[in-house]
Amino acid sequence: METREILGLSGAEVAERMTDGRRNVLPPSAGKTTWDIIRTNVFTRINAILGVLFAVVLTTGHWIQATFGGLIVVNSVVGIIQELRARKTLSELTILGEEHPQAWRDGELVELEQSEIVLDDVLHIGAGAQIVVDGEVLDSQYLDVDESMLTGESDPVHKAPGDTVMSGSFVVSGSGDYQVTKVGADSYAAKLTAEASKYSLAKSQLQAGINQILKIITWVLIPVGILIVVSQVRQPGTQTYSDVVLRIAGALVPMVPEGLVLITTTAFALGVIRLGLRKCLVQELPAIEGLARVDVVCADKTGTLTENTLEFGDFELVGALGEERAREGLAQLAAADPDPNVTMKAVANELGAPERLWEVVERQPFTSAKKWSGVSFANGEHWVMGAPDVLASGTDVERRATELGDTGLRVLLVGRASVPVTAADAPGQLEPVGLITFVQKIRPDAGDTLDYFARQDVEVKVISGDNARSVGAVTSRLGYDAGTTVDAREIGDDEFAEVVNGNRVFGRVRPDQKQAMVKALQGEGHTVAMTGDGVNDVLALKDADIGVAMGSGASATRSVAKIVLLDDKFATLPYVVAEGRRVIGNIERVANLFLTKTIYSAMLAILVVLAQVPYPFLPIHVSITGWFTIGIPAFILSLPPNNSRARDGFVKRTIRFALPAGFIVGAVSFTTYLVTSGGWNVPQEHMRESTAALLALIIASTWVLACVARPWTWWKITLIVLPLVGYGVFFFWGPAQWFFSLDSSNASMMLTGAGFGLLGAGLIEALWWIVKWSVGIRPTFWKTTPFFDRDENGRISL
Repeated sequence: METREILGLSGAEVAERMTDGRRNVLPPSAGKTTWDIIRTNVFTRINAILGVLFAVVLTTGHWIQATFGGLIVVNSVVGIIQELRARKTLSELTILGEEHPQAWRDGELVELEQSEIVLDDVLHIGAGAQIVVDGEVLDSQYLDVDESMLTGESDPVHKAPGDTVMSGSFVVSGSGDYQVTKVGADSYAAKLTAEASKYSLAKSQLQAGINQILKIITWVLIPVGILIVVSQVRQPGTQTYSDVVLRIAGALVPMVPEGLVLITTTAFALGVIRLGLRKCLVQELPAIEGLARVDVVCADKTGTLTENTLEFGDFELVGALGEERAREGLAQLAAADPDPNVTMKAVANELGAPERLWEVVERQPFTSAKKWSGVSFANGEHWVMGAPDVLASGTDVERRATELGDTGLRVLLVGRASVPVTAADAPGQLEPVGLITFVQKIRPDAGDTLDYFARQDVEVKVISGDNARSVGAVTSRLGYDAGTTVDAREIGDDEFAEVVNGNRVFGRVRPDQKQAMVKALQGEGHTVAMTGDGVNDVLALKDADIGVAMGSGASATRSVAKIVLLDDKFATLPYVVAEGRRVIGNIERVANLFLTKTIYSAMLAILVVLAQVPYPFLPIHVSITGWFTIGIPAFILSLPPNNSRARDGFVKRTIRFALPAGFIVGAVSFTTYLVTSGGWNVPQEHMRESTAALLALIIASTWVLACVARPWTWWKITLIVLPLVGYGVFFFWGPAQWFFSLDSSNASMMLTGAGFGLLGAGLIEALWWIVKWSVGIRPTFWKTTPFFDRDENGRISL
């Protein structure tokens, strides 16, 4: 190895490369630029339809009738603001959660931001580290790299000096140094970062359902729109250009579900912001929704239920070697590890550094598959440390280790091997030396989190590489009903799926078994979330429906996970579940409102065409109902907590209620229109008849809101009642009647409208009961729930 390779780049060399652009310029941390966000919120299909109708109505000179154009501004501004806030939150969290590589600079190892890496830098990597830029290996200390994200091959690849390492892979075991050969856009990391940081709604069942609803609406809107245009143009009698345009706009505007897409995007964006306040990085927005659908959580014990640190407990001799010599050998073993894990760090902190280091000949890094590590020294001694049930299976030493493990301690065996640690049959005949115990600190919030999942009918399976009985002891301390603790080494291939689905706590699980367990659970129809923090969790995290990584864990786990808990709080998961349920449940509510409005608008248009009568409503009329019965209530209903468990079949459930409800609202409104007109001959001036029909529509559609908002709370009652008070002002206050083109002077017509409206409300109430009972849901009228979430300090959480 050349001197320059050992020292790395000098300050002058780094400055030169920074100046001429040979640095690792990363892509933007969020998937959308500001212009992208503006463009996607302003130039939408719905805004285009409303914009054309708005422009046409303005040509009539009736600017009051064009108030629906405000929807374009509101839709765009709200969507832009929420997406910008979500992008800012994502960017800040991504910086916190990204990998910080170590580089040799002027002979010293320093930590860098990824953007500070330059071409020819020498980076140091150890177990669990992510390869962030491409390069060539200069020094390899048993360096094994997982390239499965690039090649699909899950077996680790040994890397020797001269071999290439690619960004997107990660270190399984060993350590080494490599020289950077590609940076910025030339590196695979640029593509990986750009893909990971996008907040897209792709693969969202909810968004797929919304798109399906919009397709249905489009197929209805186009032919009905053409028919209504032809119908109103051909109306008999004296008609002005303004009359025709206003009737056509009045028919077409309410058919457009202008707020549905906005509220869906806003709800997801708010989810990112809310979870960001809890230091939870959502790398893919559908993960919020996905975790709400999860019915099985596979939790790794270490780093999830227990803290990712170990405290040295005791060292119990089990062999003939004296204590002084045993402690010396253990200290040398810890000192010889160039990249110590938490176990070796605990040993080193307890025993301290030896006065004189033994010369290292061979080294065998720890892997989850072997369950042991070791070092061969020049004095002919081969020291190993690992799992007692692997190194001393069936002996008194294993039985003693089991006794200690049953108390919840983590136990490792230290011994001397008869062959070099890199030999094919290593460790050969083992001479046990001593048992080390470590105290595992249980996370204070782990018990409450397990209780939450139990109440929500989400099964938690504890999967660990540690001794099975030790894992069982930890779960017992949490008060978790674990049942029989299973040693994964004893599970046969033919019974694997049955055992995995039938038990809750597993020990001695290999990384490939964790992955197989996830697949076995998914094979039984479960939606699986996998939590983890170590490099041995990566394969399972990738295959799980939702991968959840701890922020302090290996960077490889963070890179493949869809959710990263930056503060390592397992207790954040219930908030993620709750946020997903809020989004799904509330969007389903508001989708009922928007779809009902589209259905009754389309039905009114069809009935008008068939009856060959003027359309009853003006654009200002549909603006009233659009804002106060649909738009504002829908936006508010999308915000509060919603603990309803996410279920499949969103579109089917929405149509089941909204379709007949829309028919009822349209029918009572049109019937009122005809009855107050005295039959099919609707007069040319029909403001009083339209006012009565609008009253029937408002009463019936308000009851749709009342049903959708259940179970009621004080603020939901207020949400329903306040618009009715406003409608009273619109209908009976002179200046408001003039502004909104209403005439309520005929009491008989108004009573008729109220009567048909109440009839529609009664039919909608009956429909709500029928729909609920048909799917086996017991209706609930009242429930005391807060509008806002509160954090652990009692403060309102947005």
